Amino acid sequence: MVAYDEATAELAVRTLKQKGLTRFVHPTHGRSVLRYEHVLRDALGVDQPQLAILAVLLLRGPQTVGEIRTRTERMAEFDDLQQVAHELDLLEEHAGGLVAPVPRGPGQKEGRFVHLLGSDPWLSVAEPPSAPRASAPVPGAGAIQPDPELTALRRIEELSSEVAVLRRDLDAVRAELGIDTGGGQ
Repeated sequence: MVAYDEATAELAVRTLKQKGLTRFVHPTHGRSVLRYEHVLRDALGVDQPQLAILAVLLLRGPQTVGEIRTRTERMAEFDDLQQVAHELDLLEEHAGGLVAPVPRGPGQKEGRFVHLLGSDPWLSVAEPPSAPRASAPVPGAGAIQPDPELTALRRIEELSSEVAVLRRDLDAVRAELGIDTGGGQ
C-alpha cells in the first residue's frame, strides 16, 4: 500500500501529460475537480490484452507466461497460455521492443518476461535467452543498463517540477497570510 500527497500525485500526472501519456478530462455536470485519463494504449499502439500484460509487468516485475495469464484476468481474457505467448511475441516484435524474455534463473522452472518501458536498474538481464525465436537480435538481450546521463536529466526534471509546485504553494500561502515578498522573489 502507498500513500502519496497531492503535490506528488499532481507532479506525476503533469509529467505523464508532458510525455503524452495522459490527457485532461474536462469536468462535466458542475464537477470542479480536474480529471485525467491515461492514453498509454494509444501512445504505444497496443490493444487491450497487450496493455494488460504491460501493466502486470510494470506493477509486478518479471513474470512467467502463467503468472501473466493469471494476473491479467480482470483486465483481459486469454483462452490459454499459447495466446499469452502470442501476445508476448507481438510485444517483443513491436517497434523497439516493449518486452523481453529473461532466461530461466537458478531454481526457476521457466523463464520470465520483463517490460522495456523504463530504465529500472533491477531489470537486469544477465544473458540472452538460450534459444532466440528469430534470427534478429532479441530486444533487451544482455544487460539493461540505465543511461546515467538520461537518469540524471530525468531526476533534474523531477526536482525542477517539484520546486515549481513548492514555489506555487508557498506563494499561495504567502498570499493567504498577506505577506509581501518584495518583488516576487
